[in-house]
Amino acid sequence: MYHSGRAVRGGETRQLALIPKNNSKNPLATPEEKRAKREAAAEDVLLREVDEAVRQDQMSNFAANYGKQLIAAIVLCLAAFGGYLYWQSQQEAGMERDSEALVAALDQIEAGNLDSGSAALDPLIADSNPGAEATARLLKAGVALQQGNARQAAELFAAVAADEDAPPALRDIATIRSVATSYDTMKPADIIARLKPLAVPGNPFFGSAGELVAMAYLEQGKQKEAGALFASIAKDETVPEGLRSRSRQMAGLYGVDAIEDVDKVLEQLGSPQEAAAPGAQ
Repeated sequence: MYHSGRAVRGGETRQLALIPKNNSKNPLATPEEKRAKREAAAEDVLLREVDEAVRQDQMSNFAANYGKQLIAAIVLCLAAFGGYLYWQSQQEAGMERDSEALVAALDQIEAGNLDSGSAALDPLIADSNPGAEATARLLKAGVALQQGNARQAAELFAAVAADEDAPPALRDIATIRSVATSYDTMKPADIIARLKPLAVPGNPFFGSAGELVAMAYLEQGKQKEAGALFASIAKDETVPEGLRSRSRQMAGLYGVDAIEDVDKVLEQLGSPQEAAAPGAQ
């Protein structure tokens, strides 16, 4: 279809033929081209319908073959997840209950009610998580020591030290306390063998374990080894000051210099020159 227009020039009107509009449906297409387009469109629709039918058939076959297994797996996963959440809540509830029981028993012990406090620890020793059980045994051993029952205390300490499920730190504490409680009845070699792994710089219990090992060395007549170990304890700034001071004196008795910074030690103790200075009080 052509569009026409009129142009006026010099009083003369002329009929102009305009360029056809760009239409996607070309009116000049031949019947063969139109038929080919219709067939292509029909074929495209047919292919989409076939593709959709194939996908639906594949989904139907998958559901028929694996639907039950898939549902069972989902149900199993949900059940496992639910079980884990329940177990976690039970664990948290159990730990809270054990903590409250430990605090209640400790309150009794601190109040001087040793018998009732010790009795309150028995249920925790019989049925609780490894950490609470080990703590309860240590507390009960402490009560036994206060009551003068060193044998029972040593047995309780030894039980915690041998418990592989107990936290490592509590096992180390129990080992040191067990040796300290039974020191007089143990051979020096056994004391050294039990505590030497802990009597090394960098270990949290180096000071306590090292002092007992050094004393065992002295009983064996190994003054050089004892003096060196006392000196190491005295120089370790992570060790409590009271134990460092005691170890420094012991090292000096056996000819080992345990003072790294003389000026610092004099400053802590108070310099003799300052004490002798005029006006010093």
